[in-house]
Amino acid sequence: MLWIKALHIVFIASWFAGLFYLPRIFVNLAMVAPGSVAERERLLLMSRKLYRFMTILAIPALLLGLWLWLHVGIGQGQGWMHAKLLIVLALLGYHHSCGVLLRKFEKGQMQRSHVWFRWFNEAPVLMMLVTVILVVVKPF
Repeated sequence: MLWIKALHIVFIASWFAGLFYLPRIFVNLAMVAPGSVAERERLLLMSRKLYRFMTILAIPALLLGLWLWLHVGIGQGQGWMHAKLLIVLALLGYHHSCGVLLRKFEKGQMQRSHVWFRWFNEAPVLMMLVTVILVVVKPF
């Protein structure tokens, strides 16, 4: 079980690295000057590769977490686990919304400012903070 838990933490940390960094690339994309085609294409390429990689990392993170919950029994019937699972669902929604935003950037349909993306970038930080508190402190 400790091996599974350790791998779960590693994949979660890796997935979060992508969730933290992709919106930062979006900040830069939103700031690209209209005539800077090479810069825009480079940032789009970085975004596509990062989104694909963080999607790959999310899969074992989620599967290992499900294994710990359903087969090992960690958190079963406990309120903190239900709250954590809600945050995981929110993170999956955030991940998906990053993909939607990336497709809008690729099509040249993005209307949001770099300031909006700076705020958007804070969501996974807050979700990670609450999740770590739930898992470590187990307040309910």
